[in-house]
Formats: sequence, C-alpha cells, structure tokens
Amino acid sequence: MDYDGFIQKGAAAKLAVPFTGAPQDFYFLLLPKATMLPVAAAIEPLRIANQVTNTELYRWYIMTEDGEPVKCSNGMTVTPDLALQPLPSDAVGFVCSGVEPHTSASEITLNWLRREHRFGRRLGGICTGAFALAQAGLLREQPFTLHWENQPGFVEMFPRLTPSPNIFEIVGRLLTCGGGNAATDMMLNLIEERHGKKLAIIIADMCLHVRSGGQAAPQKSNYAVAIGSRNQRLLSALQLMQDSIEEPLSIGELCDQLDISRRQLERLFSRYLNESPMHVYFDMRLSHAYALMNETAMSVTEIALASGFNSATHFSRQFKRKFGASPHFFRKGWS
Repeated sequence: MDYDGFIQKGAAAKLAVPFTGAPQDFYFLLLPKATMLPVAAAIEPLRIANQVTNTELYRWYIMTEDGEPVKCSNGMTVTPDLALQPLPSDAVGFVCSGVEPHTSASEITLNWLRREHRFGRRLGGICTGAFALAQAGLLREQPFTLHWENQPGFVEMFPRLTPSPNIFEIVGRLLTCGGGNAATDMMLNLIEERHGKKLAIIIADMCLHVRSGGQAAPQKSNYAVAIGSRNQRLLSALQLMQDSIEEPLSIGELCDQLDISRRQLERLFSRYLNESPMHVYFDMRLSHAYALMNETAMSVTEIALASGFNSATHFSRQFKRKFGASPHFFRKGWS
C-alpha cells in the first residue's frame, strides 16, 4: 500500500467495535478497461470501517494479471499492489471488469478463478466481472448479477445463464454486483453481517450514501419513474415490448395481449411519450442492438436477428440513421 497500514486518522464519527480477530482480506483483480467507480465504491467502505473503529477490521489489495499497471475505462492508470497469486484461505477475491468484458479476461485469469474456486475461496464479480466468472464456468444455478447495460450481451453469449435485475447478489461463496454505487451496498451488507448494523449505518453516512434497502433492489428505475406516469396499460405495453425484442410483436398482437384497442394504445403513447407505439418499440430494438454491438463479438447479422431485424441491410441502414455510423464502421471506431 502507499500508506502505513490500513487505518487512517481524521474521522468525525467513532464507534467502538468489540473485535479481536484477524482482519478480513479483500483482493480486487482489475482487468483491462475496468470501471473505476465500482472498485472505489467497494474499497471505501472498508477504509472507513477501519477509520471509524480505529481497528484493522479489513485489508484490501489491488491485483493485475502480471503485476503491471492497468488502464481503466476512463483512461486513468492504476498501479497494483501485486500480481495474480493464490488467495489466503479466508480472503475474498473480486474480478473487476468494465467495457468490452467479453475480451478482457485472459486464460491466465480464467485458470486463476477456477483454481481459487476449486480451493473453496469466496469469489465475486464487480460491474461486468460476471463475464469472467461465466467464462471460467463458475456460474450455474445460483443467482448472480452484472451491470444492466451489459446484460443483453451477456445473455447472448451465455443463453443458459440468466442474470438478476438486482443491484447485488450474495449467495454462498459467490458475490456479484451491478457496478457503480451497487458495490457500496454490497460491501455495507458484508460489513453489517460481520460487525453489525450500527457500523454499516455510520459508514453509509460517511459515504453520503443512501442504502438501497437490500440486494433485492432493482438496478434500473422502473418505467413509471422513467416516463413520469403510473398508467398501468402503458407500463404493461412497454414491458411487453422489452420482453419481445428478438421476435417483435405487431401492433395488433400488442393490442390483443394488452386487451386494448389500437386507438387507445396510440393515444396512450402520444399523451405520455409523444411518440407512436411502434416508433418507441423500434428505438427499443435499436438500443438493444447498440448494447450487443458494444458488449459482444457477435456479427452484424447475428445482432440484427437478435434485435428483431430479418434483413442485415435494413438493420444497418436504421442503425446508421440513429447512431450516425453503420454497424461495421461503428465497431471499427472502438476496436
């Protein structure tokens, strides 16, 4: 570490915690283009826990595959404490990923994850770390999650795995969170389990963080919040569209399933969204395609089909209209 020990002075809040055991160790493996926010959001509660109790409750270490600095998704470079190595028996290891997660974990990293899992270590994924966990074969029937933006691409790569919409999941030896401030919620949950609710509340206040209310909290605002309406028919229509991206429904099929006339449906969308139902649906499918373009290695044709387009040519034309570049040139721009 860059400072002496894991306890810093200066916290206004203080809490005596009756604890005489060994500190718990956390290891954060940063993959190339990892997202920095959730990594910091996971570490800061540990630092503050030590600070307000004046006790070394936790220790944390940053790792990279080879021990060399890694560039994060925001362009900042992080110098690690150490290279990949076996974890202590009671440590927790997190793989931290970000953009382009389907290509960021090498076979060295995947073998390390498999070995640590085999030896019974607690492992987790932060932000898009679930991609590496899935590639290593560690995700099966247990609940897990990753950032909502990356879930469509994940499902295309791993069709037998279904991520949770929750901000974090802690199930046995597996810990995953959706990134961002969800990492803080996950760590506060772990701290509360180990050292009590009072300490977790103080840490949340020090972080100016309003706790989500548990791991069952959803990552995304629901449609009612997003559109400023609680009209149940409109919300049901939007959810039905979202659930039918790959095989889009016609407006007649939408109306039949919603038990509503076409005129009523069009009035709802016009009133609350100032758009026609099919225009909203079309944009939803293109946004889905955009996510797949960013987060998978799927071909343009595969993405077109997964987004409900029967023609790759038609898809490419509509993609360029919305995003300003054809899918091929778009992908070249960030490759």
